[in-house]
Amino acid sequence: MAFKKDLSTLVLGLLQEEGLHGYEIARRIREVSDKSLEAAEGRLYPALHKLELDGLVRAEWVPQEGRRMRKVYSLTEAGQAELTTQRKAWRAFADSVEAILSPGHNKPSSQPEGGAA
Repeated sequence: MAFKKDLSTLVLGLLQEEGLHGYEIARRIREVSDKSLEAAEGRLYPALHKLELDGLVRAEWVPQEGRRMRKVYSLTEAGQAELTTQRKAWRAFADSVEAILSPGHNKPSSQPEGGAA
């Protein structure tokens, strides 16, 4: 993971359908990305804590039969709104990169900046 904000956005995306505990979030990031993305504990838990402080996720201790309680994170309404904003920003970024990488779309303009001379 290159940027903390990217990790937070991935976490919000995973939590949009159901609440998850930290280990499960890390596992799903790895699995859904076909192992191309990793969320190390040293980055994931601080990101979760910040998301909680920012009101984007809520955490609840959930008991498990025969095991210790787990902290399960779920998306708040503010988190859903932030996810929508981040999704739009990501789409704009991805579209811009695609335009640059596509053949024929990265030729310089024949007209100099500032209009006609």
